[in-house]
Amino acid sequence: MFAVIILALGLAMDAVAVALVRGAAGEHRITRALEVGAAFGIAQGILPIAGWALGLAFADWIAPFDHWIAFALLGFLGLRMIREAFSQDGPEALPRARSHYAGLALAALATSLDAGAAGLTLPLFGPPVFVSCLVIAGVTAALCIPAYWLGTKLSARFGKAAEIAGGCALIGIGAHILIDHLSA
Repeated sequence: MFAVIILALGLAMDAVAVALVRGAAGEHRITRALEVGAAFGIAQGILPIAGWALGLAFADWIAPFDHWIAFALLGFLGLRMIREAFSQDGPEALPRARSHYAGLALAALATSLDAGAAGLTLPLFGPPVFVSCLVIAGVTAALCIPAYWLGTKLSARFGKAAEIAGGCALIGIGAHILIDHLSA
């Protein structure tokens, strides 16, 4: 379960970074913070199920090298998060929508694509996939609500550090899975 919590923390960092930015630029109300947390949590909890389902469809074919797939996917996602943290286009470059809710839905989907890819790796962690998805959703929501509120207070200057930390966590998890399976 510890690995699932670390995965959830890593996956949540994109959403946390966006929540910080939305908080800095958005309405300074606790209801907005709750909406942001709920939207990101739900998206982060649902998309890994899609990734997991794809993995099930190809389980017999993938089993001999699933640890390499997990390492490659999580490493790629982690490196991409780190690269995005250093790029000029941050979370604020997400597509703009006409309403708060449309923009929130776009941001939640955009930050959850990584979670969908990580869903392929969920069976390697031990707990049931749906439990893992609930943990991912809960951790994301629990981090995004205060991140939004913090963004309203401190601006978005911590968004990049959160992305770097999340990227490093994903790379570490991928390396742990690879080492664990190769040494077994």
